[in-house]
Amino acid sequence: MGFLQSGEPERGDLIEISRKGYQHWAIYVGDGYVLHLVKICEFFVSFVCLATVKKEKLEDVANNDEYRINNRLDNQYEPRPIKDILQDAENLVGREFPYNVLSSNCEHFATLVRYGNPLSQQVQLFAVVFGILAMATYRKK
Repeated sequence: MGFLQSGEPERGDLIEISRKGYQHWAIYVGDGYVLHLVKICEFFVSFVCLATVKKEKLEDVANNDEYRINNRLDNQYEPRPIKDILQDAENLVGREFPYNVLSSNCEHFATLVRYGNPLSQQVQLFAVVFGILAMATYRKK
């Protein structure tokens, strides 16, 4: 499996869905379905709240947004065996977890299921950009 793929996803593939301002992540489990982490916050903007794991049709989750297969970390981490990915993913459906945009978001969930490591390049990129902006602001003073 490569970095970015087009075509039909295979079971265990990471699906990256382009939303306005961020990427939503899911894991493909077959027959057109994905599992993904969905925030269930009471407040519109919140860094810490609850999320639940849902199994839904990929076309419903993507809605009108573009999506692609993105197993970008395959060259750094070995994907877990497909049977383990699917078994663990299915066992998580309906469970609630703490959600934190910086430490336990949908990308962390998807990479944890695929690789056994909760990783988020979006958060890493945010941290780098924030650090650069902070340094630029500090230097101006």
